[in-house]
Amino acid sequence: MTNTDVKVGEKIKKYREAKGLSLSDLAEKSGFSTAYLSQLENHLISPPLGALMKIARCLDIEIGRLFNQKGTAPFTIVRKDERVPTSRVASKEGVRYGYSYESLAPDKINRNMEPFLVTLEPASKKGVPYNHDGEEFLFVLEGRVEIQLGEHTDILEPGDSIYYDSSLNHRVACADEKPARIIAVIYA
Repeated sequence: MTNTDVKVGEKIKKYREAKGLSLSDLAEKSGFSTAYLSQLENHLISPPLGALMKIARCLDIEIGRLFNQKGTAPFTIVRKDERVPTSRVASKEGVRYGYSYESLAPDKINRNMEPFLVTLEPASKKGVPYNHDGEEFLFVLEGRVEIQLGEHTDILEPGDSIYYDSSLNHRVACADEKPARIIAVIYA
């Protein structure tokens, strides 16, 4: 990780402990296993954005808190050189999970939507489909993206978009051996 990368697992652990919750308590509230949450907190795995939103909701915090965001302004302008990357590489295992993301609205208070610039990379380990409450909108900027929604799988090309109910089991991944970039907006 670079110095600018946010260590999301450490943030989750900090907020969980501040709320007086055990791993078992958070597992019960979130539906994730204690093993999964422990691996997440210790940077052995990296969760998809939907899982982070679900965990943040269980901790009664805005997802932005996990990315060091304050959420104090009625609007936010993010210059291209001000975005803070959040890596999804589980460095202790050296496993590449396939993407990193940057928040596009870090200081907007009381957000209902979470916009991200996501870089998808060829993954050494294929993620499994997951679901969470809300909706998602994806717009492909560069590269090819494989989207799995339930039993349906499709390939999105630059300029393509998709909007779906995120309660469907879904997985988003790089479709080729070349990186892809997307705008992802998640509504909780």
